[in-house]
Amino acid sequence: MNTDILTWSVGGITITSVPESSTPTSPKFMFKGFDRTAVLELAEKATWLQPHFVDENGYLLQKIHCCIIDTGDYRIAVDTCVGNDKQRGNPLWHESQGPFLEDLVDAGYAPDTITHVVCTHLHVDHVGWNTRLVDGEWIPTFPNAQYVFVKEEFDHWSVTEDLFGDPVFEDSVAPITDAGLADLVSQDFELCPGVSFQSTPGHTPGHVSVVIQDQGKRAIITGDMTHSPIQIANPELSSSFDTDPDLARQSRYDAFLDWADGETLVIGTHFGSPTAGILKRDGDSYSLEVNE
Repeated sequence: MNTDILTWSVGGITITSVPESSTPTSPKFMFKGFDRTAVLELAEKATWLQPHFVDENGYLLQKIHCCIIDTGDYRIAVDTCVGNDKQRGNPLWHESQGPFLEDLVDAGYAPDTITHVVCTHLHVDHVGWNTRLVDGEWIPTFPNAQYVFVKEEFDHWSVTEDLFGDPVFEDSVAPITDAGLADLVSQDFELCPGVSFQSTPGHTPGHVSVVIQDQGKRAIITGDMTHSPIQIANPELSSSFDTDPDLARQSRYDAFLDWADGETLVIGTHFGSPTAGILKRDGDSYSLEVNE
């Protein structure tokens, strides 16, 4: 069983992280003009970044994972990673043959028990396991689930080429609509009691974060409005992959102001383990307080 499966509780709701991959990442891949030296200089000021999120060489410690929100009545898979068998330009992702589905079963969430699939946005590493390859055709991985896409996001990528020219929409999104399982919703959609969307655009036009609330407790699944905790320490940093870097920056400032109440659990969609912590004000910036 994958030993990096993590679980958090928000009132009576359980959130389980099932990782697909975890790897150190060069900051130059994520941020223009921000190299490992700059990361280490930032970590000297924001000492909480090490050792969990930045290594001694200035690489970003990141992961790709899917969060399962279990309310008891609903089992919601948030962001379905890269997937297997996909034709991708990135050699690390091309025709992958990883054990994600087996890990999902080991965590107690067999694909046919998932009631909903949510994609914070429709980039390659957030939609991959929407489908799986069977007899040469892409079929829904979660056959009993309603797949929830933000309409503005769906409309954008239905006519816009993927960042790397990969057939992401064709193999991981269109088969869901063809199967009649897609539900196109607004950016402030409430999926069920305790689970709703918060609009955090900029990384992509219809990007959302997922808000989980129960019994006076709150957690946020960020999506890619924040790729790395270094953007918590320095919210000015926008990713090279943001559709609108200025809007993404404003989304961070607005969201962090809301989330930094000293109680909200922030779960980073690409944060390395321990992946989540309590967001707090730290002078003119923010910090993430993690539990060991």
